[in-house]
Amino acid sequence: MTIRIVLADDSALVRQILKDILQGEEDIQLAGEACDGKEACELTFRLKPDLVLMDIRMPVMDGLEAIEEIMAQAPTPVLVLSGAVEASEVDRAFTAIKRGALDVMEKPELGSAEALEEFSCHLLQKVRLLARIRVIRHPRRKLRLPVSLEVPSLGPGHDILAIGASTGGPKAVMTLLKSLPAGFPATVFVVQHIAAGFAPGFASWLNRECALPVKIAVDGGRYLPGEAVIAPDGRHMTLCDGKIRLDSDPAVNCCRPSIDVFFNSLARARCDRVVSILLTGMGRDGALGMLRIKEAGGTTIVQDEPSCAVFGMPKAAISLHAVDQVLPLDLMPGAIAKLFGVAAGNEAPRPTTSVQIKEATCGKNDTDH
Repeated sequence: MTIRIVLADDSALVRQILKDILQGEEDIQLAGEACDGKEACELTFRLKPDLVLMDIRMPVMDGLEAIEEIMAQAPTPVLVLSGAVEASEVDRAFTAIKRGALDVMEKPELGSAEALEEFSCHLLQKVRLLARIRVIRHPRRKLRLPVSLEVPSLGPGHDILAIGASTGGPKAVMTLLKSLPAGFPATVFVVQHIAAGFAPGFASWLNRECALPVKIAVDGGRYLPGEAVIAPDGRHMTLCDGKIRLDSDPAVNCCRPSIDVFFNSLARARCDRVVSILLTGMGRDGALGMLRIKEAGGTTIVQDEPSCAVFGMPKAAISLHAVDQVLPLDLMPGAIAKLFGVAAGNEAPRPTTSVQIKEATCGKNDTDH
């Protein structure tokens, strides 16, 4: 199947570099190119591509406006290409994700052949993944023999909320963190697979959006209730003796930071005070670590298939029988509130319904989406 792409960037040089990368692939076709956001919208509406590669800063209509228009008129997967990882640009990149873009990458260094080759490899991987994602959410499928399960109100006791996410994760993570009130009685840890250089901006974006203070993890740092800690890109995060540890050990599941590495560090002790959540993402990272947490007495929750951008990681955890509950993203804040004995920050907790794992049917084939 050929992947049809619309490319939008006001720089003719950048467009040419991207065209050279894309046109060398047999399964990718450049359907159209635009030099401003208005033209990008018109091409998207007319050509109905599988993916839009979108610059943010463009004349006539910028990338943020264009994404908003595309999502309103003809929802299409969008990969944002950011010009730099400076604070202002990263903030705009995550605003683009909030408006509907699926992922973000930094543009290549034009003077470095090695950097360009690395960028090309990562770009093609993302193109092939994101082009297959359905942006329009289909109605939730009815699962076989649904059983209503009330999340118990356990009150004080849990002191760690551990969240793992990958493709489609930044917006999902923000949804959960925005629901948590100031003074949340636990530390929230987030391992999000993200492009190199974007983790600090991700933390800053969340810090502005959420009632909880959000920060990047520091090696040897201590952690406190009522704050959220984000794993830096390029380093694994673990907990040991009440401190955060960061290292540059080899990637696990092709990821660094790896969700499995972090979850496994939690599972080395009793986990009855830990709630772990696995959100949207491709691959299997986090599934085995979630099983270890469950075996050690922790509570485990995954995002359901219809609300995921990519169902890979949650599906892998389900296949290992590592999951206590499968919940749609919009019901997770209520479940978290009950588990930690608090009121959700932005909305009242809603009654939660999930299904027993043995009775859930995935309804999709073995691919990630």
